[in-house]
Amino acid sequence: MLREKGQVFVGIDVIGDWLTEINVTSPTGIQELERFDGTNTAARIWEVIEAKRAG
Repeated sequence: MLREKGQVFVGIDVIGDWLTEINVTSPTGIQELERFDGTNTAARIWEVIEAKRAG
């Protein structure tokens, strides 16, 4: 449903079996990924988004 609404990158919070939040303006999980391995995850995500939109 999120993809149908035009959302290409969102953050979701799940506790147990429950979806508790959908964050469409600022998915903060990428900060954790950058702390994990030091890569610029945000830049990599945008590259993929831009490539999909271009072609």
